[in-house]
Amino acid sequence: MTTEPARRHEAPELEPGGELETQDYVVTRADLVRYAGASGDFNPIHWSDRVATGVGLPGVIAHGMYTLGLASRAVLAWVGDAERIQELGGRFTKPVVVPDDDDGVVVRIAGRIEDVTDGAATIELTVTCGDERVLGMTRARVLC
Repeated sequence: MTTEPARRHEAPELEPGGELETQDYVVTRADLVRYAGASGDFNPIHWSDRVATGVGLPGVIAHGMYTLGLASRAVLAWVGDAERIQELGGRFTKPVVVPDDDDGVVVRIAGRIEDVTDGAATIELTVTCGDERVLGMTRARVLC
């Protein structure tokens, strides 16, 4: 994968209203090919402009689960330990269109602590590509 490893930070104090450091991930066509190999999802909308535009998409799109996986990387970067992540989920709202170049596209993930109850925090994630929200209702629950 051409994306940088998740940056690990000192785990922030998880208090309601707290903002977490925004995480940016570059996605290229090469990333999509590697993800297809790992996941077994070889749908041509993830690698062929002809097929993607032929079914009405604006171009080749990233796998939805790849995008959700980037959200999980951001949560890991924020909390520092995968064992602290209890839940993660979201809805696929817009596709991440990945250009056929070496620069790719940036998926940006921001987080805000919504609630802290019973030793766990609920984080609301905002996952965007350009000016578009690409995941909706994206939340994680992590141990404090």
